[in-house]
Amino acid sequence: MISEALEVTPDLAIPETELVERFVRARGAGGQNINKVSTAVELRFDIANSSSLPEPVRLRLLARRDRRLTAAGVLVIEAQRFRTQERNRMDARERLVGFIATGLAEPKRRIPTRPSKAAKQRRLQGKRERGEVKRGRSTQHWE
Repeated sequence: MISEALEVTPDLAIPETELVERFVRARGAGGQNINKVSTAVELRFDIANSSSLPEPVRLRLLARRDRRLTAAGVLVIEAQRFRTQERNRMDARERLVGFIATGLAEPKRRIPTRPSKAAKQRRLQGKRERGEVKRGRSTQHWE
């Protein structure tokens, strides 16, 4: 059964009031059932205006380039893999938890490094060899 809040981690839960579910008819094969029953679920979560997400997590999620994220900062998850509405509902919620979990981990800062002298020499040698190959092509005349 669905509780009052969707638990992402023991420290983070999304209240039901921030989730919007819409039940629609699924696409694809399914016989007569597909024309009568709205089993597909469209779950919407407004990341931009969510009060339950910490600010750094919200910014990381909004910065992601995901096709499910609208310009207004609303995440839209469509679930229609299963034949029952309840299972599709659970699937959509699991996928939402997975999406939010990706924003929880703070990315490691990249420490800029310089290429070694040997690496620079290898790179320049490779460029010289490639140039020789190309120069060799221009002097040959094919008949």
